[in-house]
Amino acid sequence: MNSIIILAIESSCDDTSAAVIIDGKVVSNVTATQQIHEQYGGVVPEVASRAHQESILPVVEAALDQAKIQKNQLNAVAFTRGPGLLGSLLVGVSFAKGFAMALSIPLIEVHHMQAHILAHFIDEPKPNFPFLCLTVSGGHTQIVKVHDLFTFEVLGQTIDDAAGEAFDKSGKILGLGYPAGPLIDKLAKEGNPIFEFPEPQIPNYDFSFSGLKTAILYFLQKKQKEDSTFIANHLADLCRSIQDRIISILMKKLSKAAKAHKINEIAIAGGVSANSGLRKAIEEYGIKYKWNTYIPDFQYCTDNAGMIAMAAHYKYLKSEFVGLEVEPMARMEM
Repeated sequence: MNSIIILAIESSCDDTSAAVIIDGKVVSNVTATQQIHEQYGGVVPEVASRAHQESILPVVEAALDQAKIQKNQLNAVAFTRGPGLLGSLLVGVSFAKGFAMALSIPLIEVHHMQAHILAHFIDEPKPNFPFLCLTVSGGHTQIVKVHDLFTFEVLGQTIDDAAGEAFDKSGKILGLGYPAGPLIDKLAKEGNPIFEFPEPQIPNYDFSFSGLKTAILYFLQKKQKEDSTFIANHLADLCRSIQDRIISILMKKLSKAAKAHKINEIAIAGGVSANSGLRKAIEEYGIKYKWNTYIPDFQYCTDNAGMIAMAAHYKYLKSEFVGLEVEPMARMEM
């Protein structure tokens, strides 16, 4: 039996990534991160699109080289269709179309957030169905009930800012660079949670982080007015306090959903799942509530083509292909 070899491309935001998967095993996963956005304090869509155009060919070539695969060995090309930045997605979709057409092989579209969840099937241990997955990133915060490889039920999601945005916007208020999430995580390890920030009272399993961001802003403006060195003198403690509050909001909702749905298979995914505080929290909750917990390897937390490849592998087995008329979508329902 011939192997199933798929090239996958991810270009939904500011990371250009390509991966090769052979018979369900990810054998290469190459990502080029766009550093240029740091000077703007956030992702600039037009700049991201141009950077994808510059990076996509060398990234794909590197992924094929690392996998020791020739183009004519590929059985399909997969790509992120959405959600994401339309211009960035367009680069990946267009490249995938051209690549597939030149080789006369099928195209596979992948939903970015579903791929984050299916990243759990790249390595062992793998969650059992049904399981709950808390997907947390710069643009999304969701609790998803995963019934099987192709059935995803969103139980709750953010009604405004996502958890990743809460980290980045709080970091900006603190005067930290972009992206602020990893910087807050690093500084939080040196601090104590001595400042109390409010917890939004949002019904059901939905989230809201805009009010928390505003509360942090007003708190710091007041403190800085009283003492201009307040942030500098308490930076680590502020980071720890902010991080702990964001994590407590996430974990309370997740544990509420787990109890209501009587599920003890619990996973986290998305860029914020790389946060050490969140990873520690889910392990602690797992012990407390007797959950079986699943945390992806770091390389599969942030935007990467390895997770796109994993989702594409399962779609290939079901012959779920798309035609050249397919277009990127900035918004996509699960």
